Amino acid sequence: MTFPGHDSVIVPDWPAPARVRAASTHRAGGLSRGPYASLNLSTGVGDDETTVARNRRILAKMLDLPAEPLWLRQVHGTRVLDLDEQDQSAGTQRAGRPSAEPSSLSSKPPAADGAVTSRPGQPCVVLTADCLPVLLCDTPGTRVGVAHAGWRGLAGGVLEAALRRMQVDPGDLLAWVGPGIGPGAYEVGGEVLEQFAANDPDAAQCFTANANGRWQADLNGLARRRLRAAGVKAVFGGGWCTHTESERFFSYRREAPCGRMATVIWLD
Repeated sequence: MTFPGHDSVIVPDWPAPARVRAASTHRAGGLSRGPYASLNLSTGVGDDETTVARNRRILAKMLDLPAEPLWLRQVHGTRVLDLDEQDQSAGTQRAGRPSAEPSSLSSKPPAADGAVTSRPGQPCVVLTADCLPVLLCDTPGTRVGVAHAGWRGLAGGVLEAALRRMQVDPGDLLAWVGPGIGPGAYEVGGEVLEQFAANDPDAAQCFTANANGRWQADLNGLARRRLRAAGVKAVFGGGWCTHTESERFFSYRREAPCGRMATVIWLD
């Protein structure tokens, strides 16, 4: 799967069925300025909303999206929406090309940190700038989803919530872990280690003590542990660091305020 003419996206390298379409954006390719330069896709970080709307139109054209995604108000929680259950009046748009003009951003998006669907043409999306985006699909290509996984969401069980929403045996799922902050740049306090180790003592392997009396956390490693423990055997992706790769990614830890990248998945 490719998106011709656009190098400002990452196409997941995973053995998903052909009808599963997915991409994760870089920070480049949009119209925002200053700390939001340039393809900021979030309305909640202080950027001009008209510019964000135009950036979303750029995204739609770049990926040839079949419909407007249901943008979420992410709260570092564990709520995951099944878009097949969402009423159209609550904000979900049925399959149909996004309009050429910037859409209204006045409606309040639902608070959630993930979404799943079986409906062709309905994109699921999360926004990130150090937290991990995690894509899911079943091996027949009938159901897809995405979750926003920072340390709070991971410790709270957002990936397990997304897996339950998928309603598929975890052994029949594929997962792809997108760009997030790397362990060399992610310093956390002991309370973070304690939250993970409370349910999984071996999670301490994903933390390295530093000279500040704190810990360097491997967010990607923690996500993979949670997925494997839940029964997902096929996990792909990883290897990026949003903090150190400043030309490619926004990073909240590096430069707050900042923009957000989007990770999108849908079924043809």
